[in-house]
Amino acid sequence: MRTIAVLPIKTFVAAKQRLGGLLAGGSREALSQAMFSDVLSSLRKVEGLEAVAVVTASRAAQAAAQGEGVTVLNDPTQSGQSAATLVGIRYAVAKKFDRVLLVPGDVPLLDAAEVNALLERNAREPLALVPDREGLGTNAILMSPPTLIEPSFGPGSFARHLGAGRAAGVEARVEHVDCLLHDIDTPQDLSDLTTLLAQRRGLASRTRGALHQLERSQARGAQASRGGSAPDGAVQV
Repeated sequence: MRTIAVLPIKTFVAAKQRLGGLLAGGSREALSQAMFSDVLSSLRKVEGLEAVAVVTASRAAQAAAQGEGVTVLNDPTQSGQSAATLVGIRYAVAKKFDRVLLVPGDVPLLDAAEVNALLERNAREPLALVPDREGLGTNAILMSPPTLIEPSFGPGSFARHLGAGRAAGVEARVEHVDCLLHDIDTPQDLSDLTTLLAQRRGLASRTRGALHQLERSQARGAQASRGGSAPDGAVQV
């Protein structure tokens, strides 16, 4: 079964606005780019994927995505994740792929072996959904054919995707894939990510590096403002 992953990504400058109370714009941009790079790097290693399509209007993301097995598609409207994935789905249909895997760019713990196992387990399933850790959002959709349902990401998307599957005549298989559960939207998500990174030494090297940079920056700022005392709430990696 020919399978393509579709990876939509905002411009890094505009990403992760909900972290604005914790991170300055430059830090959010660096973190978003690092997470995207880690996700893309892992997707390249998934044996069951024939190709990856990155949908973006970001020149930085386009440059980072260049390479064998990756197609860069322009996101003409920049209307959000759902609209961007439709660009990728149309490409999948045009290139006669049998199945699409839709994943976001902010799941840096994505593990190639776990994703490959997801593909294998669902070789005969028309629709598989991976919820976020709260069970409300959707962190991955695997579907065959690529147009089986129309993606509708955002708050409450998991219930919407389940309903869309039923409307299409299928009952979605729910997959709790550990490496895909942890997307990064809030300061608490970021704090939890640092804990998980300490337990998974071999994953997300770029994200890990970005967080180390952030920690050092926070430490320098705290020392300057407090005369050398340790910062409160520094990100620990």
